[in-house]
Amino acid sequence: MTDSTKQYAVQKSDEEWRAKLAPAEFQVLRKAGTERPFTGEYTDTKTVGVYKCRACDAELFRSETKFDSHCGWPSFFAPLAEDRVEYIEDHDLGMKRVEVRCANCGSHLGHVFEGEGYGTPTDLRYCINSVSLALAPAE
Repeated sequence: MTDSTKQYAVQKSDEEWRAKLAPAEFQVLRKAGTERPFTGEYTDTKTVGVYKCRACDAELFRSETKFDSHCGWPSFFAPLAEDRVEYIEDHDLGMKRVEVRCANCGSHLGHVFEGEGYGTPTDLRYCINSVSLALAPAE
């Protein structure tokens, strides 16, 4: 799934990732799978805090950018900073999409969509798998 030639700050073999991650986490984060809609733990969460990559703990999104898109997955209108994520053109499923990965470890997070008409500051919807994230509540 990840570019084996790219050097990420956090790099592990598939065996090391399997030892660290639950099977569903490994399937989504390392093999670009998708959890079923409306099943993720963060889909409707309103807790204030920072969403981190479940694989490497890199801070990716803040709760202030999370919004209700009713799409079945947690949605954000912007990452914490542009250098926290990377974008890969995705032609799976016979359509052009933009995959979002953690820039720290290359793990699959979800996809970003543009121009859907949500009333957000960026007109972007980062559609992110809950299983890719770990929420660190604000103190």
